[in-house]
Formats: sequence, C-alpha cells, structure tokens
Amino acid sequence: MNAHSMPKAPDVSSSEGVAADELRQFIERIERLNEEAEGLKSDIRDVFAELKGRGFDAKAVRAILKIRKQDHSERQEQEAILELYMQALGMV
Repeated sequence: MNAHSMPKAPDVSSSEGVAADELRQFIERIERLNEEAEGLKSDIRDVFAELKGRGFDAKAVRAILKIRKQDHSERQEQEAILELYMQALGMV
C-alpha cells in the first residue's frame, strides 16, 4: 500500500481545539472506567477469598456464575450435548 492510497486520519491537533478537547474527554472517561473496573476486580477477588475461607469451592462457584449468565434454552442445549458426549465416552 503506498502513501497515496492510505486513508487520512482526521486532524485532531490543538489548533482544531474542539476535536482535541473531545478526544481528551473520551480518553479521560476511558481511564476513569478502567480505574473503576480494576477496583471492581479487586472487590470480586476479595469476595472469592471470603467464600473460600468459608469452605466453598471457588471453581464450582465460577461454574455456577457462568451457567447463570446463559439463557435457559441455551443452557439446556449445552447440557444435552454434554450428556450425549459423556454417554458416547462411557462416562455415565
């Protein structure tokens, strides 16, 4: 690809003012959201540590959380496929 066929990036220089300010606002919003996400991840780790301390199996809880995210019919379909495969392998 030569320089003439490459798409030109929009001008967001400080001389444009508005575009640069808008870009800066987007970046700052993303940075704030990333900070919040890190805080939430830390909180989730704390909850898992607490449940492990109370004797619950974290791996099982993670599996339950994954299952609860699924639509009911999607979950039933996946369970049926799993059951079929386990039967084919003589696991049940």
